[in-house]
Amino acid sequence: MLKEFRDFIAKGNVLDLAVAVIIGAAFAAVIESMVTNILTPIVGAIFGGTDFAGIGLTIGNARIGIGLFLDAVINFLIVAFLLFLIIRSFKMVKDRMTRPATLAVTTKECPYCISTIPLKATRCPNCTSDLSNI
Repeated sequence: MLKEFRDFIAKGNVLDLAVAVIIGAAFAAVIESMVTNILTPIVGAIFGGTDFAGIGLTIGNARIGIGLFLDAVINFLIVAFLLFLIIRSFKMVKDRMTRPATLAVTTKECPYCISTIPLKATRCPNCTSDLSNI
C-alpha cells in the first residue's frame, strides 16, 4: 500500500497539480494585496470614499452589507481581468514562438515556362522570354 501511495504521488499530474496550487495561492496573495492596497482605495477615492465596507442597509436588527458585496464584486472583476491579461500575454508569446518565421521572397515564376527564376530577373534563363514588361 505504501508503494502504491508513493507511485501515486510521484506521477507527473499530481506533482504538476501541487505546484499549480502553491503558485496559485502565492499569486492570489499578490493579487489580493494589489486589489486591497492599491486599486480599491483608488476606486473609493473616485467615488467619494476609501472603503465600500461601511456602505450598508439596516432593516430592523439585520444589517445588509452592500459595501462588502461591492468589494467582493470589484475584487472578482479585477482578478478576472488580470488573469485574462496574463493568459493573453502568454498566448501571444507562445504564438510568436511557435509560428514559422516569414521568409523573404527571392524568386518568382516565369509566366511562359513556369520555371522558378530570381525575383530581379528581366529575362528567363530557361525559355529566354523577356520579362521586363511583366
